[in-house]
Amino acid sequence: MERAEGSEGGRLKPRRFSPVASGLLGLIRIYQLSLSSVMGRTCRHLPSCSDYTSEAIRTFGAWPGLWMGLARFSRCHPFGSNGLDPVPARLPDNARWYTPWRYGLWTGRHITERFSD
Repeated sequence: MERAEGSEGGRLKPRRFSPVASGLLGLIRIYQLSLSSVMGRTCRHLPSCSDYTSEAIRTFGAWPGLWMGLARFSRCHPFGSNGLDPVPARLPDNARWYTPWRYGLWTGRHITERFSD
């Protein structure tokens, strides 16, 4: 549980998510506990794509987080990027709700720490 800003006396307040965000987080968690555990953890990035998408939804909301996760998932192929790829600290300045493709980092050129194969 994260510490909400303005929490009094150091108490943790649970963060509220929209119904859509809660549903997406639930689906991601079901995937992590079922299909992901059967297939094995072989992600090319750290954190894994499902952890990345979950964190992006928790940080930025359902719409931007879903697009950020889609961009990350599209980079996960044999000729794609690899390495340490955390969720960005803030949204891009040119991203608007009606241009959702701008939320994601589609190429992988931003990754500086690579894994050796």
